[in-house]
Amino acid sequence: MGEVLVIRHGETEWNRAEVFRGRSDVPLSEGGREQARLVAEVLKERPIEAVYSSPLSRARDTAQPLAEALGLDVVVDERLVDMSFGQWEGWERTRVEREQPERYELWLKEPERFRAPGGESLAEVRARAWPAVQELAERHGVCAIVSHRVVCKVVLCEALGSGAAGFWRVRVDTGSVSVVRREGGGWLVTAVNDTHHLKAMGAGDAVDF
Repeated sequence: MGEVLVIRHGETEWNRAEVFRGRSDVPLSEGGREQARLVAEVLKERPIEAVYSSPLSRARDTAQPLAEALGLDVVVDERLVDMSFGQWEGWERTRVEREQPERYELWLKEPERFRAPGGESLAEVRARAWPAVQELAERHGVCAIVSHRVVCKVVLCEALGSGAAGFWRVRVDTGSVSVVRREGGGWLVTAVNDTHHLKAMGAGDAVDF
């Protein structure tokens, strides 16, 4: 049995402003740094053997407090990087809706068919991220990965068996913790979008954008 804690990075200013991030290396906001601290606080007693992160700083800086609390190093895994949104990166949601309404509607209604201009598809994200999760679950009893909204959702959809069509039926807030477990040749999802540690300790509201 291998358990993987799927952690979404902390908040950035672009999350609050509803700006598409993708591969843009946007730093954590002050609130995001606090979320990272609270993630470390709530998970520091778990028997986590390794902490993996997307190469982008918002993920690495979320992973670092947890790794330090556990006496571990953050291991960067390129397969956990955010989905490329191509032309949309740096655009506010309202601009996308205004300038590319049909493509934006496709993103909301049929995400499995979507690709931003110059960007990735969910199938391409799955092709790199899901094998990474499978591999890490086999390597460790318990490990943590810190990644991005799209990657976390894709992982959860795969574990649930819904595929990309279920993308919008799963919510993953900034600073949230979800858990998937390899069990009996299949996958069990034991937690989705757990943010109790953020609310109970006085952090700001998490963001699902």
